[in-house]
Amino acid sequence: MHEQCPDLHRRFLYICAVRRQPRRRLPAGRTQRDHLDAAHRSRDEPVGDGVSLAPRREFELRWFTPKVEVDLCGHATLASAHVLWQTGRARGETIAFHTRSGVLTAARRGDAIELDFPALERRKTEPPVGLLGALGLSRALFVGANQHDYLVEVESAETVRSLQPDFPRLREVTGSVRGVIVTARSDEQRRDIISRFFAPGAGIDEDPVTGSAHCALAPYWAPKLGKNEIRAYQASARGGELLVTLRGDRVNLLGKAATILEGTLVV
Repeated sequence: MHEQCPDLHRRFLYICAVRRQPRRRLPAGRTQRDHLDAAHRSRDEPVGDGVSLAPRREFELRWFTPKVEVDLCGHATLASAHVLWQTGRARGETIAFHTRSGVLTAARRGDAIELDFPALERRKTEPPVGLLGALGLSRALFVGANQHDYLVEVESAETVRSLQPDFPRLREVTGSVRGVIVTARSDEQRRDIISRFFAPGAGIDEDPVTGSAHCALAPYWAPKLGKNEIRAYQASARGGELLVTLRGDRVNLLGKAATILEGTLVV
């Protein structure tokens, strides 16, 4: 006996987040039922992290790569706040998200959105065997780790830009660690630091722009630069600029988001 199932209609929104120029922002898809649900990537437009939102007086927020659930994600949080304000599900100037990393807030700042995230302190560590080689490096100025990622400082911005990691090997070396941040001082006057982020073990060889990585970069670079407001550039193929501010044990990330596609999925 065959029973026909009714169609399910789900609204979806395609959000560009982080960068100032709409064509170069980072894509984050959203679908809506009686709650906002998961986002996924296509092969030609990879989405670093999708998101699941459950409604309440405040909001519960979870993040997913194509492979695993992660504890912290910047651009998906930015896109989620944008959608909640755009659809009228959030009214007021601040949204609180309950997450695996505690309560995170998003606040309107003119036409931008400021995220309040935890600062991730690193500890100096010996790199695991094969890490530098998998990144294509022979040496590093510093190697550290926090609860999510390794952080590697190299000698120049050009070294960061020219990296060509061996991703299968890097996936084996990093094990259960989410990813690797590689960073250096910027060689451009309008920027302070440059970085790239690799997470093949989480299903993302290279993330275009990683807000959560800057939660580690801010407390690392602030004392070295002698300032708490940092102009950061993530040098992926798509690229992304962030204004990052260290405030004690918190990091503020300022970015913008725009809806570029909206429709209905019939499942």
